[in-house]
Amino acid sequence: MFIRLKQIGNIVGGGTPKTNIKGYWNGNIPWITPADLSGFTHVYISYGERTITELGLQSSSAQLLPAGTVLYSSRAPIGYVAIAANPVTTNQGFKSVIPIINNMSNYLYYCLIARTDEIIQRATGTTFKEISGSQMGEIIISLPPLDEQIRIYKRIDCLIKILLQIEESLN
Repeated sequence: MFIRLKQIGNIVGGGTPKTNIKGYWNGNIPWITPADLSGFTHVYISYGERTITELGLQSSSAQLLPAGTVLYSSRAPIGYVAIAANPVTTNQGFKSVIPIINNMSNYLYYCLIARTDEIIQRATGTTFKEISGSQMGEIIISLPPLDEQIRIYKRIDCLIKILLQIEESLN
């Protein structure tokens, strides 16, 4: 079965509290930017370089995303992907997907990696390309039953580990 992202999850943008208001920053809420994912090699992310306060969260368009949300950078650049290991917020450089079905985040993570070229093609903009939330929601992915999704992402994880071992041995 094939399905659009918007049918299996909520597409959520991020936001940035005003940087000149000290009370919005250095709190206990992780705030992720695409720069935090540059060179990031893990699947799960817990925190970025900066944090915001509850007041900063309330005063901006940032949203507290639950653990399991698939974070996807939507501009500058498009295509950085990670899964929130705990509740986090993001800046406006993300179109994150909160899956409506538990346990499908890992499968969705790999689907978005596989669909990045298509997502880039759907992006618009003159200074830099960006994928909108509505366009992100139109991305079509294959959706097997949940037990098959789990089998697929576990197999991909296994193959990636083998490839990394081969790469290490060649170096």
